[in-house]
Amino acid sequence: MGERVEIFEVGPRDGLQNEPQPIEVAQKIALVDQLSDAGFRRIEVGSFVSPKWVPQMAETDKVLATITRTSKTRYAALVPNMIGYGVAVTARVDEIAVFASASEGFSKANVNATIAESMARFRPILDDARHIDLPVRGYVSCVTDCPHDGTVDPGDVARVADQLFAMGCYEISLGDTLGRGTPDSVSRMILAVRDYVPVGRMAGHFHDTNGHALDNVDCALALGVRVFDGAIGGLGGCPYALGATGNVATEDLNAHLVRLGFETGLDQDVLDQVASFAKGLRAA
Repeated sequence: MGERVEIFEVGPRDGLQNEPQPIEVAQKIALVDQLSDAGFRRIEVGSFVSPKWVPQMAETDKVLATITRTSKTRYAALVPNMIGYGVAVTARVDEIAVFASASEGFSKANVNATIAESMARFRPILDDARHIDLPVRGYVSCVTDCPHDGTVDPGDVARVADQLFAMGCYEISLGDTLGRGTPDSVSRMILAVRDYVPVGRMAGHFHDTNGHALDNVDCALALGVRVFDGAIGGLGGCPYALGATGNVATEDLNAHLVRLGFETGLDQDVLDQVASFAKGLRAA
C-alpha cells in the first residue's frame, strides 16, 4: 500500500457555480450521489451565498435534503456569513467552509469587503460552529496571482492562512484561483504558509487554466501536502476571475497520484463515468 493522499471533491460547488446555464436540482443530486459511489471522504455539495450573485447555488438546501448520504462521506458547503451559516446548519451539512482572499483587490471584488472585514464576519461563525462540533475548513484564494493586484506576496497568503487557522479552521485550502501558479511560485507560497500552518493541515487547490495544475500538485507533494481539491470533469472556476475556468480534473488528478504510487481510496472507473456525466451537464 502506498502513502495516502486525499482528494477533496469540489465539483458540485466550485465546479458548477461558474456554469452559465441553469442546472436542475435533480442533476445536481445525481452528480453528488454518483460521486459518493466513487469513495470520497469529503464532497463539497454547494454554497449558501446570495442567489443574486451565484444563481447556480440557489438550491443547495434542496440538494442536501435529497442526496443519498453515505456514512463514509462528509457533505460540505461554503458559507459567507452568519445568515448562510444558519441555513447550512438547518440543512444538516456535515461541515462548512469559509473563504478569504490573500489580496485586497480580489476580496473587495469577490465579497465586497476588505480582508479584515471578511475575518470579522467569520469569527461568529467559527465560535458557533465550535459549540456544535461542526468542522470548518478555510479557503484562501489568489495565493499566487490576483486579477486586480497582480503577483501576490507569499507573506500575505501566510498571514491570511494564519488568521483562519488561529480562528479554528481545521484545514486551509490554498487556491491558485487564476491558474497562473508555477512550481516556483507555489513552492514559495507553501514555504511561507508552513511557518504558520502545519503542512498536514494544508490542501492544494489548483486550477488548470495554463496547464500547470499537476506540476503544482507535484511540488506541493514534495513539500508534504497530502490533500488536494479536484473538480470532476475539470468543471469550474471563479465567476469573479475571468478566464480562470477549469479546476484540475478529479479523474486526471487521481490517475496521476496513483501513477506516482499514492493511495487515494477512489475508484478510477467510477470517476471516469461520473466525469462523463459532469461534462454532459456543461454541454446541456
